[in-house]
Amino acid sequence: MTVIETERLALREIRADDAAFILELVNDPAWLRFIGDKKVKTLEDARGYIERGPRALYARHGFGLWLVEVKEGSEPAGICGLVKRETLADVDIGFAFLPRHRARGYAREAAEATLDYARRVLGLTRIVAIASPDNERSSRLLEKIGLRFEHKLRLAVDADEVALFATP
Repeated sequence: MTVIETERLALREIRADDAAFILELVNDPAWLRFIGDKKVKTLEDARGYIERGPRALYARHGFGLWLVEVKEGSEPAGICGLVKRETLADVDIGFAFLPRHRARGYAREAAEATLDYARRVLGLTRIVAIASPDNERSSRLLEKIGLRFEHKLRLAVDADEVALFATP
């Protein structure tokens, strides 16, 4: 089911049959460095991650991280969507793309469409995002789509510090 469509992209719910793509994405070196190791090492792990993560968010909140497909060829490029974390008061936007789909404007296109959806369809007025302080590409993208750096915080006592961005 397509949730959001842009000129070049379709954002849809992640399904169990997307496990091979998710396995590749969550083991990409940039994901491991900036997001963290989700301990997803097999297709079965990936299916479990999909059920406990995105699919659980869809059921609980009606939104979550969506798979971003390039319309031409229907190739999965990354994920983008909205997450409601227990550790944050506001809904946050997140995204990650495979290396072969970076630097093509897909992340910005998907993130702008997701922000529009959050405001127009879900009625959210404040949307936040978190980024590793050394993830300059994500920080720049967040600023390009209109979010501003607010402060650094820890999502858990033993977690690394992250930068919090928010819509004005």
